[in-house]
Amino acid sequence: MDWNKWVRQIHRWLSIIFTLTVIANFVAMALGQPPAWIVYSPLLPLFLLLFSGLYMFVLPYAAKGRSGQRAGG
Repeated sequence: MDWNKWVRQIHRWLSIIFTLTVIANFVAMALGQPPAWIVYSPLLPLFLLLFSGLYMFVLPYAAKGRSGQRAGG
């Protein structure tokens, strides 16, 4: 499994974890004042999703740049 496949797989699992933490947040808020660790628990997977998503977003542009340099050079 190459690097890009690992990033995609990690991104998928992070999205599941993020969704579960957001659901837990809403459930905790429905039951009363939630503890701070529940309120802030979605932030870590969200930031990791941001970085993996930006990496996957840039991949096609980086590949075009690399192929353009080879063809022109």
